Amino acid sequence: MTTFERYLTIWVLLCIGAGIALGHLMPGVFAAVSAAEIARVNLPVAGLIWLMIIPMLLKIDFAALGGVKEHWRGIGVTLLVNWAIKPFSMALLGSLFIGHVFAPMLPAAQLSSYVAGLILLAAAPCTAMVFVWSNLCDGEPHYTLSQVALNDVIMVFLFAPLVGLLLGVASISVPWTTLLLSVLLYIVAPVIVSQLWRRALLRAKGDALARTLRVLQPVSLLALLATLVLLFGFQGEQILKQPVVIAILAVPILIQVYLNAGIAYWLSRRLGVAWCVAAPAALIGASNFFELAVAAAISLFGLDSGAALATVVGVLVEVPVMLSVVRIVKATRRWYEAALPA
Repeated sequence: MTTFERYLTIWVLLCIGAGIALGHLMPGVFAAVSAAEIARVNLPVAGLIWLMIIPMLLKIDFAALGGVKEHWRGIGVTLLVNWAIKPFSMALLGSLFIGHVFAPMLPAAQLSSYVAGLILLAAAPCTAMVFVWSNLCDGEPHYTLSQVALNDVIMVFLFAPLVGLLLGVASISVPWTTLLLSVLLYIVAPVIVSQLWRRALLRAKGDALARTLRVLQPVSLLALLATLVLLFGFQGEQILKQPVVIAILAVPILIQVYLNAGIAYWLSRRLGVAWCVAAPAALIGASNFFELAVAAAISLFGLDSGAALATVVGVLVEVPVMLSVVRIVKATRRWYEAALPA
């Protein structure tokens, strides 16, 4: 681990502060960058995500994808957490904290909308950023790609009925453009580009692939930090105007992330799943597809609704809290592997 990586937590905190400050000082600049989007997918952020996920995708050998069947327990754990635990636990946490514990501190007219936004956030498993988290904890890349692809397929069929069930509404308008564009932009296109690049590097003499991965590692981390500056800059004014509301909405999101990551990690250990699969399984089980959640909240409840704000808080929380989960699974690797058969 380099000195830069060792102090990543400090850089993250500095970038969060810089993003809030710059968003307040230069709102016009960040508004212009924020407006550069298609179907709620921000193109500058998408470019930075490409820089973050390409290093992991370069490690994937498609000829070895058949070996993923050996990790069926890890896949089962993640599917259980993503689809049978996470949405329902968020509905419970949202009702508890927003509907009761913190209700006197929040606008009464927005309480149900806040809870709806939290449910929308939890009902969509993460896609692109999972590659980043898995890469940072040395997760098994073939498992990660397979799990993300499987979640994307399931999301097409389950997102609307699951959200409809939890929100108690007859029908949900799924933002299909956002969903399909995100899958194309974050999964299909970078996989194709990375595989073409990988083949070219393997045809080159020497250790071209290894050298490229070493060069891209710091680039990936710098792109992650730049993404933090942008995300917090986009919402700098909101954070300064409604700090109490945002802090309150962050409470169930934080609990939900650690709860579901812990469940996935614990179940994986109980089932004897290899650590290189259990680590990304915990991260996939806890993270959220915030682009889809934001788009769905806006289409269902409006741009200025409590639901939209709740999903935006999910965006702000996602990167720093998932980095903390990465640190936890890496720090507990010895404890985890001590329970596995030799």
